[in-house]
Amino acid sequence: MGHAQPRRFKTISEFHRFRNLPMPEHPLISVVNVEAMRVLGNDDPAGMVFDFYVIALKRTPNAKMRYGQQEYDFDEGILVFMAPGQVLRIELLEDAEIIHTGWLLYIHPDFFWHTSLANTIKKYDFFDYSVNEALFLSEKEEAIISGILQNIRQEYHTNIDNYSHNIIIAQLELLLSYSERFYQRQFITRKITNHTILSRLETIIDGYFNDNELSGKGLPTVTYIARSLNISPGYLSGLLKVLTGKSTQQHIHDKLIEKAKEKLSTTGLSVSEIAYELGFEHPQSFSKLFKTKTSLSPLKFRQSFS
Repeated sequence: MGHAQPRRFKTISEFHRFRNLPMPEHPLISVVNVEAMRVLGNDDPAGMVFDFYVIALKRTPNAKMRYGQQEYDFDEGILVFMAPGQVLRIELLEDAEIIHTGWLLYIHPDFFWHTSLANTIKKYDFFDYSVNEALFLSEKEEAIISGILQNIRQEYHTNIDNYSHNIIIAQLELLLSYSERFYQRQFITRKITNHTILSRLETIIDGYFNDNELSGKGLPTVTYIARSLNISPGYLSGLLKVLTGKSTQQHIHDKLIEKAKEKLSTTGLSVSEIAYELGFEHPQSFSKLFKTKTSLSPLKFRQSFS
């Protein structure tokens, strides 16, 4: 791929022109057969940014894609979600025969005006997941998603009337609900990968709390933990909630309380000194969190050991 600078697409029509597709029948929503698009060449931009939502149901047999430093195999049916403003940058490995199949759904945010999705679209965390955190579908799941995409396509192809907008919104909500269900399934079924992430999470948090530099660095942030794992914060949080019932922030707090209990029960440091060592600027914040988590103040906890 050519240019390093990503190309921005402000409208769905602009993207249709770029990939040699007929103009969209509706300016704000389009379902496209991947095989109908012009194949990207070496002179095309290496990255793309869209000012609209993209949901891609794709297969790429005989090819692997590189995301960051890792390779991913996209032979299975996968579902990828992109929110407006995200950069799509996929480097195809050399000597790969590229045969894309599948469907792409483009939706401009203006399509959601005055509908239920205008507010609820933000609650679907998977729009912020990385490309390598795509949803891997079983054949049955792929058939369900493909069916919904065809319903949307048929609706704006044949029936633009007073009902079509609401019917398409209902189909989109159905697609997003199924996607949530399938992600829950993926968090549970891809156990080896996910439990590896869990053990690495513990190692990273342990290492952070054990290097005795918390007073200078402050508490680890969710973004820091996710970056250390090469995972997006949203995907990590979704994964942890399914596997452990706790968010990333709760895992950080659990480790913090464990360290605080250790210091309160085995050292003579004051509560303020312990708070400072654990990365708190204000002892009151530490005491409040400790009491929330243990139902005891730090002093009361310490007194229970004497």
